[in-house]
Amino acid sequence: MPRKKAGAIEPVGKRIKKVREQKKLTLDWMANETGYSVGYLKKIEAGKEIPPVGTLLTISRALDLDSGFFLRTQESNLNNRIKAYTKRTENYAYTTLTPGAENKHLKAFQVTVDPMKDHKGVGYLHEGEEFVYVLSGNIEVTVGEHVNKLATGESLHFNSGIKHKMRNPGKVKTELLVVLYSP
Repeated sequence: MPRKKAGAIEPVGKRIKKVREQKKLTLDWMANETGYSVGYLKKIEAGKEIPPVGTLLTISRALDLDSGFFLRTQESNLNNRIKAYTKRTENYAYTTLTPGAENKHLKAFQVTVDPMKDHKGVGYLHEGEEFVYVLSGNIEVTVGEHVNKLATGESLHFNSGIKHKMRNPGKVKTELLVVLYSP
């Protein structure tokens, strides 16, 4: 069995699976609590899918944990911690701007969406509200069936309990400030 490198960061999917199994919860239970399919949850736990922030919020709520648990590292080295706060999904990256807010209702992230890319999948939802402010570039935020087109300096506030997703229709990277409120 290969040894884990000293200071290695455990992938978020493995952390989710470990907590779920420690609490003796089934994937069927998780699917019912989160609204995600068992297949999607298996892919997350196997590291084949990297969940967006909204999905992490939903999963952490179902596991009765603060979402910060999945964004924190097991490192004490500050540089490693800062690097670990930046998580990359297939088409975008996010950095937590509120690392000390583990037990708070409000969390803020800086999100970078690659050119001509969108969130993989059909969208996601999580209890609460979401605020998006475009720092640079353009973004399309689809809330339900409504497409909101935002440019630099524009913002959107919406009910995050409605299925939503983002897409960068432009040829340059888009940078966003995203603030999530979860009750």
